[in-house]
Amino acid sequence: MHRPLAFVLIAMTFAPTARAQAWQCRPPSTIPHVRVEGATAREPKRDIPIAGYTLALTWSPHICAHASRAGDAFRCGGGGKRFGFTLHGLWPDGAGKTWPQYCRPAASLPPPVIRANICSTPSAQLIQHEWAKHGTCMTTRPSAYFDQSRKLYEKLNFPDMAILSRRRNLLVRDVANAVAAANPGMRANMMRITVARGGWLDEIWLCLDKRFRAVACKAGSSGARPALPIKIQLPQA
Repeated sequence: MHRPLAFVLIAMTFAPTARAQAWQCRPPSTIPHVRVEGATAREPKRDIPIAGYTLALTWSPHICAHASRAGDAFRCGGGGKRFGFTLHGLWPDGAGKTWPQYCRPAASLPPPVIRANICSTPSAQLIQHEWAKHGTCMTTRPSAYFDQSRKLYEKLNFPDMAILSRRRNLLVRDVANAVAAANPGMRANMMRITVARGGWLDEIWLCLDKRFRAVACKAGSSGARPALPIKIQLPQA
C-alpha cells in the first residue's frame, strides 16, 4: 500500500531488513528553484528503443561524508542521518552499449512534483535531471515516470548496513549477496555495485527487464569486481 512519503518516520536504526525509505524526512517548506536541463554536444539526444532498465540507488551516508555543495543541504542536514539508500533514478537501457537519453525537451518540473519525490530523491535538481535525461524517454508525463520509479524503490528491503560495515574483509560480492538475501527472488548477479574513491560503497544498480522485473545483468556490465574490497560509510555522529 502506498504511503505518502511526507509522513514517513522510520526509527533511526538499521533494522535487519529495512525498507528503502528515509529515516526522517519531511519535504522542505520551500522547494528550491531548479534549472532546465537538456541535451548538449557532450550529452546528446538519443531516442533509441528501450531494451530494459536500471534502478540506481545511492548510499547517502557516503555522499554526506564528502558533501561540499549547497545542493546537498537537504540530504545531509542533521549530520547526514536522514537517509540511507535513496533513489538516484530509473534509467532506460538500450540493447547495446548506449542508452536512450534526453529524448524530448523538459520544462521545469512543478513544485508539487518535486515535493512528492524529494523524500525518495533528496535533491530538487537531481529530480529535474532524472526527468530530463531519462524520464522523457519513457513517457510524456512526469508523474508517470516518478510514480513508477518510487513504486520500484519502495518495494526494496536492505540488510543491516551497520552490521555489514563491521564485517572483516568485506567484499563487493558480500554486499550484493546481503542485498539479494533481503529481497526474495533476487540474486547477486541482478545488481552492479559502484565503489567510490577510497573503496567506499557508492551506489547499487539493479538490472530490470522491460516489465520492470529484476534480471541478471548483461555480461560485461559496468560495476566493481565482486572480489574488490569495499567499505561502508555510516552516518556521522
